[in-house]
Amino acid sequence: MQSKIRMGMIGGGQGAFIGGVHRMAAALDGQIELVCGAFSSDPERSRLSGLEMGLHPDRVYSTYEEMIAAESKLPAEVQMNFVSIVTPNHLHFGPAKMALVHGFHVVCDKPLAFDLAQAEELVDLVESSGLLFALTHNYSGFPFVKLARGMIARGDLGAIRKVLVDYPQGWLSTRLEATDQKQASWRTDPARSGAAGAIGDIGTHAENLVEYMTGLRISEVCADLTTFVPGRQLDDDGSVLLRFEGGARCMLHASQICVGEENDLNIRIYGELAGLDWHQMEPNTLLVNYPDRSMHIYRTGVGSDLVPAAQRATRLPAGHPEGFLEAFANIYRNFAECLRARLTGVDTDELAHDFPTVHDGLRGMHFIVRVVQSSQSEQKWRKM
Repeated sequence: MQSKIRMGMIGGGQGAFIGGVHRMAAALDGQIELVCGAFSSDPERSRLSGLEMGLHPDRVYSTYEEMIAAESKLPAEVQMNFVSIVTPNHLHFGPAKMALVHGFHVVCDKPLAFDLAQAEELVDLVESSGLLFALTHNYSGFPFVKLARGMIARGDLGAIRKVLVDYPQGWLSTRLEATDQKQASWRTDPARSGAAGAIGDIGTHAENLVEYMTGLRISEVCADLTTFVPGRQLDDDGSVLLRFEGGARCMLHASQICVGEENDLNIRIYGELAGLDWHQMEPNTLLVNYPDRSMHIYRTGVGSDLVPAAQRATRLPAGHPEGFLEAFANIYRNFAECLRARLTGVDTDELAHDFPTVHDGLRGMHFIVRVVQSSQSEQKWRKM
């Protein structure tokens, strides 16, 4: 019987949001098992979190340093195979570096690191070690994001001319961090979030989505970042013009002060021959517009004309909604298949390699740095 891929987790304890999402997504396909964790900087909270998850007390650790050191000494058939890092931004680098140095593969929440220097060091470590590293830009896991990517790659839209990507939220329209709300507190704190607020938190999702779907690379940025809420230390709204290699243009908007908005990430891509429209809050629909015929409405689970990557990512029959968790799970499933191939020496489906990597994380960090520089300078256009 084939054994499960063993996962350790850093962060994601009691009171955390994204840790639970990662655990559910990792478990969805029955390929991954959580075996250990250091779930909080508070040792007692880590212990209680592990107890709630049913882990053996000996595999619940007080610190990530203790966990990685202890796991590396266990027999190969027992120790974790990879670590999932679901901490705030400033705590990505230390665990990721130590895991790689000790020979463990890594899944890390975005952004890759606290700053560009850390990101570049992680890229060097991954390249020198040959270990797998996945970054959970989860929106790349949606079936119709993959369909759009495949359609663009085979030329259905012609040469891409214009992209509009919009990511409005409203949850930080007041100074929520002043109430000690956990998610707001660290995201608005430059000591924990990094150089950017909204543009680092959700703007990097938009940036990654644009490059992933179009296959184009951003060459220059011109940005205007604003902090609307008095007393807030980081940006809560950003508007960015993007230029791509090859000449295409993009307008990117990321904001967390749009009152009443939930999580309305949406993207429109226009080529010479057609345009498409995808909304994260209606993820099972992709609209494709043509100049000389009716709009084509794609629905998940319907028809056989989806590209292979989109077919692979579609889990349920037509009419059964799937979304956020399944998109995360698609990343974990692909990562697990690649890791199992490494462990067993057996080749895997090429489509399994379709997940964001450390190099995508480095692109995201360059994006944050250049956007902040542009916003703060009179020299607006900045090369990526």
